[in-house]
Amino acid sequence: MKRPKTYLAKYEEQDQNWLLVDANGEILGRLASKIAFMLQGKDKPTYTPHVFPNHHVVVINASKVKVTGRKMDQNIYYRHSGYTGNLKSILLKDMLQLHPERVIQLAVKGMLPSNVKGRHLLRRLKIYAGEHHPHGTLNSLDNKER
Repeated sequence: MKRPKTYLAKYEEQDQNWLLVDANGEILGRLASKIAFMLQGKDKPTYTPHVFPNHHVVVINASKVKVTGRKMDQNIYYRHSGYTGNLKSILLKDMLQLHPERVIQLAVKGMLPSNVKGRHLLRRLKIYAGEHHPHGTLNSLDNKER
């Protein structure tokens, strides 16, 4: 009896997908997990772990993302330059005012693999604080589709 062969997708066979995600009123963690899921290509039936998916995700209205609980006052982002005593910290509410794109980028980065593939996928994420973006018309995802 002959067994059916398992289909493995190849990079050349994939279509280039650009997806538009509106972050207006979305909860940060749930939004980040959905974006990481889409960047990895796990939402497609042709997902293959060793193949880089040809997906790009554009996020608009990053400044209008919401968080639950007391995270605005309790979440702290740290960065260090490498010099002694140079640890900088900033609260989530201040980061949302100064760099709202970075909040979503750091949340998605934490949900991607910590290897070459994760860094490659993070380059395909484009985040904008407002509604306007330079990528033309894209397929937008409604809340029902996510």
